[in-house]
Amino acid sequence: MSHMPQLPTGEQIEKVRSFNRFYTRHIGLLNEGLLDSEFSLTEARVLYELAHRDPVIASELGRELGLDAGYLSRLLKRFDARGLIHRSPSKDDKRQFLLSLTDKGHAAFEPLNRASATQVAAMLSSLSASERERLVQAMTTVERLVGDIVKPDLPCILRSLQPGDIGWIAHRQGLLYAQEYGWDQTFEALVAEIAAAFVKNFDPQRERCWIAERGGEIVGSVFLVRYSGEVAKLRLLYVEPSARGLGLGRRLVDECIGFARAKGYRTLTLWTNDVLVAARSIYQAAGFRLVKEEAHHAFGKDLVGQTWDLDL
Repeated sequence: MSHMPQLPTGEQIEKVRSFNRFYTRHIGLLNEGLLDSEFSLTEARVLYELAHRDPVIASELGRELGLDAGYLSRLLKRFDARGLIHRSPSKDDKRQFLLSLTDKGHAAFEPLNRASATQVAAMLSSLSASERERLVQAMTTVERLVGDIVKPDLPCILRSLQPGDIGWIAHRQGLLYAQEYGWDQTFEALVAEIAAAFVKNFDPQRERCWIAERGGEIVGSVFLVRYSGEVAKLRLLYVEPSARGLGLGRRLVDECIGFARAKGYRTLTLWTNDVLVAARSIYQAAGFRLVKEEAHHAFGKDLVGQTWDLDL
């Protein structure tokens, strides 16, 4: 059954508006001239696009920047009158003209570009290395979540466990399962206990954790732990909503299977709940078979727990 999307709360709306007001003031967008220049924000953005791309048709530039055609036409006329841009007929459509910056245009843009870089460098220099990383990651998240520009798929990379990952995994799984299944805080506590035990009792020869990253953000993870000399256990598989549909869940399971076989385990086992349909489909596709199921009450819900085994 699909979930109805929830409308944003008034508090959420106000927080976004507050951030918009803060950022426009912080970087000087309210000033008549951007970065103490003679150009407005829109004029500077058009100059930036023309300086960093091949010649472009005006209509395409306006569409990409979301600018009104009439407004952009008047802006370009001012640039043309000052000798900042060059127009050349398009080979594909003689009614269209390709725009590019002249030498004078590049000379006008260069101080703007340098001032912008200096402004950002000054803002970042007041932060520690970890704070800079947090800021950049937060900005990347904003761009990914609310941006309307489709970018090529970023690759998912797998790495080993690092400091900070355990808390993140417990936090994200606790939050996601609460949002998607209504599970209570006891599930987050269980995740934290399992992950903490993995770190405390870690056997590097027989156990492994894989953390999946995409665009610098953690988007999934899985643990393989020693259960006995012949049995390994797959635990805490999860994939962020932003990375679902990319085959990441199956990739993480395959890593566990390959590792377990290489280490000489005879069986790979796991415990899950029947409501986790997407995860169960991954296990079935990988060759796991259902060996036991039992109704139980956990995480504030009536559930059916399942044990799945894979003969290696």
